[in-house]
Amino acid sequence: MTSTVRRKASEIAKSWHVVDAADRPLGRVASEVAALIRGKHKPTYEPHLDDGDFVIIVNAGKVRLSGRKAEQKVYYRHSGYPGNLRKRTFAEQMARQPERVLERSVWGMLPKGPLGKRMRRHLKVYAGPDHPHQAQITGSERAAEAAAQAEADALQASIENPAAPPRLRPLSVPETPTPRPTRAEKVAAWLAELEEARAAAEADAAAMAEVEDEGLPEEDDAPEDEPVAEAEPAAEAEAEVEPEDESEEK
Repeated sequence: MTSTVRRKASEIAKSWHVVDAADRPLGRVASEVAALIRGKHKPTYEPHLDDGDFVIIVNAGKVRLSGRKAEQKVYYRHSGYPGNLRKRTFAEQMARQPERVLERSVWGMLPKGPLGKRMRRHLKVYAGPDHPHQAQITGSERAAEAAAQAEADALQASIENPAAPPRLRPLSVPETPTPRPTRAEKVAAWLAELEEARAAAEADAAAMAEVEDEGLPEEDDAPEDEPVAEAEPAAEAEAEVEPEDESEEK
């Protein structure tokens, strides 16, 4: 029976990734970054856990759109007061705050609610090629190397010193192994069975001969056939004759 192993929040290790957005489509960059933040690139992905990594986007000011989307795309914002709707085109937004363009694109691909708000903190966007997170990148690389080395050591230790197999529950009736007979023993047993069958056949034949001898009488002792008495013909003839009527005699 198999069981699903669920990871705990304390077992999650986060790495740092750097994504260069120079001369790349906005949607492609946003989808790639959203997958890294959510942790979909890991085999241990859980949709309800914050299993993703930190992502740094550089050269956000050089991201591009295909076709005439740079002129058609409009960003809206509203303060909540009547008549306070503001809008900016993509070109205007890129001239003022290019970081906000990528942030809004990535935020739209993250889950909503407390989990999505926590994932937003893992996104770092910079308009130029420089970022202040080199120390975090180096630390994550060293931690990944240490984790890989520890896993290799644990595997080597398990190979050198394998764990004892689990003990099985003893049977209620102990099973005694039956030794397998050798070829010579099989031949001897077959010859013994053959000899027993031959002796039984001879005994049956002798018993049948005795029964036949006892059942047939000798010629001197055989009783003679008694003559059969013949019936008297005269008596039979008188019985068959019927008396004549007296009227006829008169």
